[in-house]
Amino acid sequence: MQKKGYYLIVLGMIFFSTVVSAQTKKKYPKSEWYISWGYNTEWYTRSNVHINQPELGNDYTFNRIKGHDKKGWDNRLFRKAISIPQYNYRLGYLFNPQKGWGVEINFDHTKFIFEDGQDASLTGKRNGKAIDTTVRFSKDDGFYYYLNNGANFLLFNLVKRYELISTKDGNLKLDFLGKAGIGPVIPHVENSFFGGANTPHFQLGGWNVGLEATVKATFFKYAFLEYANKLDYARYSNLKIYKGTAKHAFGTYEMIMSIGVNLPVGKRTAL
Repeated sequence: MQKKGYYLIVLGMIFFSTVVSAQTKKKYPKSEWYISWGYNTEWYTRSNVHINQPELGNDYTFNRIKGHDKKGWDNRLFRKAISIPQYNYRLGYLFNPQKGWGVEINFDHTKFIFEDGQDASLTGKRNGKAIDTTVRFSKDDGFYYYLNNGANFLLFNLVKRYELISTKDGNLKLDFLGKAGIGPVIPHVENSFFGGANTPHFQLGGWNVGLEATVKATFFKYAFLEYANKLDYARYSNLKIYKGTAKHAFGTYEMIMSIGVNLPVGKRTAL
């Protein structure tokens, strides 16, 4: 009699857990789009810039240059056009929302500016003669190097979403997204070396790879807020300068805050 009671209790628990599980199964759309907009700040590794001006007999390198960003949103944010500060946008598509797989177009309008007033090591050949010296890198001395209308990282990312916590009604949800991608850089190049200034311009200027870790808080299923940390390596080549080209590569640590909206496709079904 005791064994029968024990079996009934076990069967009842199994039945109850099955019913609860069925009632709390998560519902997913067939697929899901999302779009976001936000602002960013960056820190850069020291980097070398190689200058090649065959017509002038120049083939030299600025070594271990310090660069910084130019936020634009840290003062008078709401009195400037939204495209002036360092901004970013994401356009993503989750083709399997249940398992969290998706793809994304990932663009960061970042700015890289050589730190003005630094003493820059210069080695190589200038005017056909070997040099190993130091120059004061400042606009007053005829030196500046700006990717100020953008170092401009464009990535095509693979995305994996991990669901962390969610309320029963799904109106508050917290996810983690891991992203990895590769793509071109589209810099705006403005510079002067020894007083020889280029004509500022946009160009396709190389490639970059990036890894991004994002925490995403979704409210009422559609609106969301994101905080992301990103590592990027960008390699620029054939940047047009006065009577020549430049090569440049650097690593970036980036923090990003964005707002956005989810756009589910198809009726949500329990899976």
